[in-house]
Amino acid sequence: MKVRCEIDVDVVAFELYELEVTPPRDDFELEIKRSAQAVRSADAGQVKRSRELFRKFRMDPTRMRPSSEALLRRMQKGEALPRINSLVDVANALSVQLQVPVGLYDLEKVKGEELVIRLGNEGESYEGIGKERVNVAGRICVADADGPIGNPSADSARTMITTDTERAAWIYFLPVREDDVDRTAELIAVFGRGLMRMAGD
Repeated sequence: MKVRCEIDVDVVAFELYELEVTPPRDDFELEIKRSAQAVRSADAGQVKRSRELFRKFRMDPTRMRPSSEALLRRMQKGEALPRINSLVDVANALSVQLQVPVGLYDLEKVKGEELVIRLGNEGESYEGIGKERVNVAGRICVADADGPIGNPSADSARTMITTDTERAAWIYFLPVREDDVDRTAELIAVFGRGLMRMAGD
């Protein structure tokens, strides 16, 4: 898998393979607790980077929030960390803990040989997961050969992760530390039962 950037963003992208995605697992409690602790200790500085990313491209982070901040706010209201499946749960937990938006895409459903991070064209949109159409005109998006499949706020239904997913692309929309990369790989190995490598470019 290749990932190409057409705009000035510093993403961290991985290819996940040999995955065995399961329904939500009972042994995920430690990551749920870590996420809750991150929510309790969160301050304005932790959401600043994703808001700055949005503003850099004239996106209003109060109208379309970064997914990491949306999860944080949801948990601050007393709602639980969403449990979807073993891989998406890892992405949601790390997104909350690191306050970095995560894009996650089933590579068997991606069209073409590469993902492109670009600004959406006029009129471009996609069906969001559990949502109506997501407009990406003028906004950061991830696209395959058939068009946009996600952005730092919401991924598409077309390439969503399911328990049938065996290969996936994982994109951190902001830089993360090397130990965060190592921890990502460890959690994917445990809960996604898969391997991780840097995406080619």
